[in-house]
Order: sequence, then C-alpha cells, then structure tokens
Amino acid sequence: MLITSISGIRGTIGGKVAENLTPVDVILFASAYGSWILSKQPNATIVIGRDARKSGSMILNLVTQALTGLGINVIDLDFATTPTVEMMVISSNADGAIVVTASHNPKEYNGLKMLNSQGEFLSALDGQEILNIKKRNDFNFADIHTLGNVKKYHNHTKEHIDAILDLDVVDVDLVKSRKYKVILDAINSVGGIAVPMLLEKMGVEMLGLHINPDGDFAHNPEPLEKNLSELKSLVQQEKADLGISVDPDVDRLVFVDEQGEMFGEEYTIVSIADYILSVKPGNTVSNLSSSRALANITEQYAGKYFASAVGEKNVVEKMKEVAAVIGGEGSGGVIYPPLHYGRDALVGIALFLTHLAKQDISTSQLRNRYTNYFMAKEKINLGQGIEPDEILNTLWDRYQNERISNIDGIKIDFEESWVHLRKSNTEPILRIYTEALSQSDADALAQRFIKEVGELVER
Repeated sequence: MLITSISGIRGTIGGKVAENLTPVDVILFASAYGSWILSKQPNATIVIGRDARKSGSMILNLVTQALTGLGINVIDLDFATTPTVEMMVISSNADGAIVVTASHNPKEYNGLKMLNSQGEFLSALDGQEILNIKKRNDFNFADIHTLGNVKKYHNHTKEHIDAILDLDVVDVDLVKSRKYKVILDAINSVGGIAVPMLLEKMGVEMLGLHINPDGDFAHNPEPLEKNLSELKSLVQQEKADLGISVDPDVDRLVFVDEQGEMFGEEYTIVSIADYILSVKPGNTVSNLSSSRALANITEQYAGKYFASAVGEKNVVEKMKEVAAVIGGEGSGGVIYPPLHYGRDALVGIALFLTHLAKQDISTSQLRNRYTNYFMAKEKINLGQGIEPDEILNTLWDRYQNERISNIDGIKIDFEESWVHLRKSNTEPILRIYTEALSQSDADALAQRFIKEVGELVER
C-alpha cells in the first residue's frame, strides 16, 4: 500500500513502484521536495532524521543521495524524534526537513514527513506544489561541481532536552524532590533514546519497557489502551507513580496512572493545559475531533477555546491566529509555542511532571479533577459513485438550528454531546466521531448518524 498526500508519503516497504513504498518512490518524492525547496532557496540546507524502523537507514540514505544529487546540503541526524528534527530546522537555520517515519503505523510501514523553513508541516498549497513537481518529473540535478555535502550531527537530542528544561514553566528541582518512579514504553524506537535522557535530567527513576531502538516493535505502535496491557500491568506490579507511552516518532504522548488505568489520550493536552493556563492565562486550540474537556478547562481560566480543522498544520495555524498559549490534538499531541510549533511528547512529559509535582497528588487524583467524557469512533462505507459532500450538505441543512460548524466536514454540538463527520481523502468513507457523558450515549449517537447517513445513501 502507498498513500501520497500533501503532508507526505507513507506505505508498506517493498513490492511494486507506485503501489508500495519502494526505493524508486522515495527517490521521486525526495527529489520533488528538494526541487521545491531549491525554487525558493538556491543554496539550500535540509535536515533529515528518522525513527528506529528497520527500513529507516535504507530510506534515509536514499533521501540523502537524492537531495545531495540536487545540490542540497544535508544535516544528517540519523536517530531523532520528529519534534527534535523540527527544532533543528530552527536552530540550524535550515530551509526545511524530511523525517523518515510512518508515525504510529506498524513496523512494515515507513514514510516521509516534510517540513518547511519554520520546522512546521507544509501548507496544503505547498504540499500540492510538490506533488505537481513529482507528477511532472520536473527535476534538475546538479553537475559534478555543485553536488551537496552531508554533515552528520549528534548533539540534537541533548539540545532539544536542554531547551525544554530551560523553560520557565518546567520545575526540575521540584520534580526531583518528588522522587517519582515511572515506567516507559518506547515501542523500541527513538523514544527509547530521548525519553530516558529527559527523565534522568529531571531526577525521575525509570524502568524501561521496549526501549531498545532496534525497530522491532513489540506491539502495535499506536498508543491506545488495547496495545498497552504490558505497560498497565508493569505500573501496578512496580508500584510506579506513572506510566508513559510514546509512538515511534515521539509526537504522541499517553499516560497510565498509578493504578494501571489509562489517563486517557484526550486528557494529555487537557491536564497540561490546566497547568499552563494556571500560570499563563490565555486561549487554547485543538482540532474539531478532540474532547470538549479542553474547552471546559480553558473557560475555567477565563480563556477562549478555538477549534481547527483536523491536522497538525491546521492546529498550528489557528494557534498563531488566536495567540494560543497551549494547544494540540486529542490523540496525545501537545504543542507549546514558546518551545516550537509542533506536537512534542518530550515537552509534554516535562510539563505534566511539573504539574503533578506542583499539585502534589497522585496521577489518578489529578485525572479525577476533569470531567469524564467518552468517545465513539466509527466509519461508514459510502460505496463508489456516492458524493460525500452531498451527504454533508444535507446534514448541514438538517441541523441548522444546532450549533454547527463546517470548518472540516460537519460538526454538530448538542447540549451534552457532539458528532463530527468527515470525509476521507483516500477512501469512499465518512468518519463519524462522537463524544458524550457516557460511553453508551456516545455509541448511541454514533449509531444514530450511521443510520442517518445510510438512509441518505439509499435515496
């Protein structure tokens, strides 16, 4: 399988060109990105880094050769978290970056994430321009005298962590005084390098679970409860204060409390926003499919909550527009602007530990401070020939008397629940997300809209 979008490319390794992620596809895509960069900056430097997937070294080398073949200089970080690469773009004054990762996808996948000169994901317009260059094979490779060079850099993770610990909202001494014990599940990727380094500097005792960065993922790498049974059990067994799970490129962050219960991926950003707003009141942002709990906590501090379209780039753009002091995504993504505009599990860990230490309560007691919301995530196959926009337009007309948004699909806010319907860009499906005050209500709301959509399809 190969999925190409304006934000990058990902797919399964091997197989046929244009059907899977092959060396040819990597070269073509990297060359298109490099050509786009050169159209804006003739003497360009690009940062590259990778998670620990077994195919990562091969793909990173292909990217390196494609870029230097275009005459672009490369700063090669090798193992690096996605947020570390983002920060290196800024600190090295580079013109962009490629991260070799398939994020939370299984180990047979890999991919390329593209960044701009601000160390942020590309706009839709820029992404489409790169796709157009690739389609035209519009490449002009360098001659022997103007090939790019490669500089390997090894201090990036330390510099990232030092920048986090220098933040005025991170209290290292207080965290050290609490003598926390933490279990880390790093899925045998780069989190096994970066997170232990951070925890050691914060004086936290850590027991590692799957921290060898060999790319041999011990379970499905998406940090969902169904994949974290080992972590939950070990937290209880070791009487730890906290369990931490990160995805392979360390931009998503999920916690387990001291009782071995999930803190809730939606509540990562909620709890950290609670802390940041307590010291720096202001606005917050998450995407439309994230929990209402962030809006609740923001309003408690007299701030304003804003929702963006789904996608990190959209969250970042809205955060800049409304000068948000904190933002992110309900999947465990934390974006703290004073550090950088990108989801960053490392800064999330430091902020959460500081919050926990300042409150001087257990992780479960902290979680109990926030309203319990429950989600259902479903999808309905529309079949070929069905236009999803027509269905969404009909629902828009039908629910005009409710609080409704069409920023990204249709989101309808009811008094104690909401539903968000979005079309897929790659499949003939509608995704249906709901939230309510009980799981049964969330499930029922999802089924109600599955039925409504089904009836519209049958017309």
